[in-house]
Amino acid sequence: MKRYSQQTRLLFAVDCIIFGFDGQELKLLLIQRGFEPCKGKWSLVGGFIQEHESAEEAASRVLKNLTGLDGIYMEQLHTFSSPSRDTVERTVSVAYTALIDIQKYKQQLNEDFHAVWFPINHHPDLIFDHKEMVDLAKEKLRYKAALHPLLLELLPAKFTIPQLQQLYESVYNTTFDKGNFSRKVLSTKLLVKLADKDKLSSKKGAWYYKIDRKKYNANFHAFLNFVPDPHVLQRNGTL
Repeated sequence: MKRYSQQTRLLFAVDCIIFGFDGQELKLLLIQRGFEPCKGKWSLVGGFIQEHESAEEAASRVLKNLTGLDGIYMEQLHTFSSPSRDTVERTVSVAYTALIDIQKYKQQLNEDFHAVWFPINHHPDLIFDHKEMVDLAKEKLRYKAALHPLLLELLPAKFTIPQLQQLYESVYNTTFDKGNFSRKVLSTKLLVKLADKDKLSSKKGAWYYKIDRKKYNANFHAFLNFVPDPHVLQRNGTL
């Protein structure tokens, strides 16, 4: 028997919610859809899974075609399977969250996709159920980043504590006390202080740091409890 009889055929796709940090705020990468339906409207990056691929392989291919990069942090988010989610054919989509250092790849972006970075909380209307995907990805990112050093994946090779604080404030859409934030992040022992400073942001300057990769990899799945109660943070919250 080569096929299950009397079963409905459907399409299988992947969609990638790609987050990046530009040094000021968290952003979402969107493309203008190049075919009908919804041609010209804003969409997540995605594609159909080929016969020889797993969902993970398809998502990696989509990201590689867009950015030219291998080894991007990627995690399966959720399967979206509403019968009415696609207006053409019954299509099930597995969504993936990807984290990218914008500076690493901006020269490699495939121009054929007409991709644009938008602030995470101010992006245009999206096709199908892509807004639902983005909202769920934001919620999961906030929860996981509160417990794990996940957001360090978004940073360049060297960065300052103020830059790291801007990243966390952008993700949680809140503000953190400067002193408390610095003490908390340094207490993780995941950062190595460098000998040079960023003197563009202030006269005094801010020390650059890099990630201690050995400790980072060892602690990635450890519960650091970096941000308490991420779901109830207030606009003027403190860390």
